[in-house]
Amino acid sequence: MAMHLPSPEIPPDTPAQRSADRRRLLRALNASLAFVLLLVAAFATQGAVDWRPWAIAPHDFAGLPALLTAPLLHGSLEHLGANAVSLLLLGTLAGSVYPRATLRALPLLWLGSGLGAWLLGVAGTHHLGASGVTHGLMFLVFTLGLLRRDRPAIAAAMIAFLLYGGMLLTVLPQEPGVSWQAHLGGAFGGVVSAFLFRRSDPLSPRKKYSWELEEELAAEAARIEREQFEPDSPREVPVLWQRAPEERGTVLRFPPRDS
Repeated sequence: MAMHLPSPEIPPDTPAQRSADRRRLLRALNASLAFVLLLVAAFATQGAVDWRPWAIAPHDFAGLPALLTAPLLHGSLEHLGANAVSLLLLGTLAGSVYPRATLRALPLLWLGSGLGAWLLGVAGTHHLGASGVTHGLMFLVFTLGLLRRDRPAIAAAMIAFLLYGGMLLTVLPQEPGVSWQAHLGGAFGGVVSAFLFRRSDPLSPRKKYSWELEEELAAEAARIEREQFEPDSPREVPVLWQRAPEERGTVLRFPPRDS
């Protein structure tokens, strides 16, 4: 059985299209850069406050609000730098190719990362950092490439895999001190978001082959021929024959039998 993959048309390389692509790329880059600057500001204030109440403590119901704040915290400058680069690259890639899907998926990536650490983490530890969100972005882009299979989606998936294909392994326990639980939760949120929001951004126009165009032209010609030569269907059909009402016989009552 042959499998037919969609073959989208190459988008027109017009000045208007190039300008729209450039604006979309700059918006995604600026949004990613703004989020990285927010992480830098949060890291700068960590030394002046006790950050532990804002980090995720697994299985502690009192610490559930930390699901919203833990991705903003980082344990070291190296930790922050690694996540900042990932967020800039993957955030710009996802936001430029899938602006609507990325915006809608971000809450699921954020909460999925925290829930993974809260549910699967070891009690007594603290989980912090945006690495779960970066894993969610990578799995979002990669899964959307498998689901949509148009040229931009496949290209984005290949770029994401080339840069951060190792994230497919870091969702499993490997290195001590690394929250693989947050990675797994963020990756799960990325896969779920890809299935939920795969149609949020419009697909490229599909390329039509010659036989498809011939079929469309033949169907249009047949429609025109029917309109020209076939009479319209009558709205009312005259009644040419009516059945006469049947005459019913008379029912005779038998006399009762003598007992």
